[in-house]
Amino acid sequence: MVNNELSLPVPVIIVEDEPLIQIRLKEILLDIGYTPENLFFAATLSQAHALLEKHSVSFALVDLGLPDGNGLDFIKTLKKYDPSILVLVVSAWSTEDAILTAISAGATGYLLKERDNLEVMLSIRSVLRGGAPIDPFIAQKILKKLHLDQIATQESDQIKKSEKMEVLSKREQEILVLVSQGLSNKEIAELLNLSRYTIESHVKHIYRKLSVSTRIMAVDAARALGILD
Repeated sequence: MVNNELSLPVPVIIVEDEPLIQIRLKEILLDIGYTPENLFFAATLSQAHALLEKHSVSFALVDLGLPDGNGLDFIKTLKKYDPSILVLVVSAWSTEDAILTAISAGATGYLLKERDNLEVMLSIRSVLRGGAPIDPFIAQKILKKLHLDQIATQESDQIKKSEKMEVLSKREQEILVLVSQGLSNKEIAELLNLSRYTIESHVKHIYRKLSVSTRIMAVDAARALGILD
């Protein structure tokens, strides 16, 4: 089915070593509106590089697991050749590392081979319209990983806050609260019935423990760490 509203960059290189997948991708591209003479197939990296030397590629469908290497190498070559080349990875690999590495290498989108023809067609059309489709299964895994990383970061931050609070003695925390209220060392000494020298000594210890050099910095650091509200 030809869609005249869709821009079809040519020629297209399809890097795929499985004959049945090659046939499947060819049929999908033909349905989108491509013509056979603009489609070039490679079953290995070496064949893909040979095609690139002969044709000015505008769009590529690339598998990662190839007989003579990783499709990532070809993606990197394509992007060095022309950064504007559109690249859709169609692979059986579904790990976070695989997709993140592919995207870092310059892939425009990433789709699993197990998707049906309609899903593959929609992903290709998305790329051609400027989109960056990511297989739903992989997107879900990445979002879950990011969520877990966020939780781990929050827990780590909380531990650091607790450690900082443990480093400050109860007296130092008490004095820090008063410092945050704008009281001078003399005022704090009178309020706590301590000598001014003692308060100054506590304040210096607070500075050292929080790695700061002024009262304002101490208050800001304490708030950032959750020691002060």
